[in-house]
Amino acid sequence: MIPMVDVVRQYDDLKEDIDRAVHDVLQSGHFILGPTVSHLEEDIARYHGISHAVGVANGTDALRLALRACGIQDGDEVITTPFTFIATAEVIAELRAVPVFVDIRPDTYTIDVEKIEQAITSRTKAIMPVHLFGHPADMDPICAVAAEHGFSVIEDCAQAFGAEYKGRKVGTFGDCGCFSFFPSKNLGGYGDGGMVITNTDDAAASLRMLRNHGSTKKYFHSVLGYNSRLDELQAAILLVKMGKIDEFNRRRRRNAALYTDCLRGADAFLPFEMADCFHVYHQFTIRSERREAIAEELRKEGIASAVYYPVPLHCQDVFRRGVSSTDCSVSEMCARTVLSLPMFPELREDEIQRICGVVNAVM
Repeated sequence: MIPMVDVVRQYDDLKEDIDRAVHDVLQSGHFILGPTVSHLEEDIARYHGISHAVGVANGTDALRLALRACGIQDGDEVITTPFTFIATAEVIAELRAVPVFVDIRPDTYTIDVEKIEQAITSRTKAIMPVHLFGHPADMDPICAVAAEHGFSVIEDCAQAFGAEYKGRKVGTFGDCGCFSFFPSKNLGGYGDGGMVITNTDDAAASLRMLRNHGSTKKYFHSVLGYNSRLDELQAAILLVKMGKIDEFNRRRRRNAALYTDCLRGADAFLPFEMADCFHVYHQFTIRSERREAIAEELRKEGIASAVYYPVPLHCQDVFRRGVSSTDCSVSEMCARTVLSLPMFPELREDEIQRICGVVNAVM
């Protein structure tokens, strides 16, 4: 069996260091907002060359708290993409703001910047680009539009830790960059976890207050906040992996290059990397009208595959009312044809060749 992600292989490689880190936290008796979380926040801020990193409970909360820190509220409109995990738009709607869906590019699966202007109204307050599958969104024009109109930019970096756009890490272009540490992510823990990075002192102070029940002093509460604190145990595990993240991403890129070489003759659209971008291949996603046949043959051979995402958000039942969208036909086409193949740093060359053999046979 070849799984989509094998987190056990990575644990086996790092077992001694991870076990020691977890043991140290258990021995410390300090489990909530302690020194290990602070250490991880400092490491991640330094890695991104940015002033602040604030650990939170999960990637969804990272987006939710970032929206609130940027002042998004009832009735505001936030432009984003429909081709992403529901959390991106879910948090907008939960704040009683309005997700406005703009279609994607067919090559990078990120928001089509040429279609953003037509989605702007007097109620638009922010743009939330998604760096999907590990490829950066086209940030220069996004930031230019935001600056022209006075919008906030909140980057959804859940699938793109370490990705770069024109030599800068994603998450450093907007007001806030939001990360998930879900176990399957490029930097993944062994449970839920998330982080928001920002260069703005006021945003960082707001994020720290919001994650801790709206409080900066115990039992004194300035706003309604959340119980959204990154655990010390998860932070300890993530600190070990932070030391390996660039190597993990290099292995993902190596695997992607091998996939691309082996599938070069297949009648399928293969992942694309824009000039001046550094793709970190959270997923290796192909596109084919024969998706179902490929997935079925892979299943027969004991090989996993997955469809991210089968229903664009503007077509989801939960968003049929109370949202706005432009023509999202590219998202709909991609939803019908995309298929993600196994991708993780420890994936072996012989496994990739076996996977590609099945795909090529179907083609």
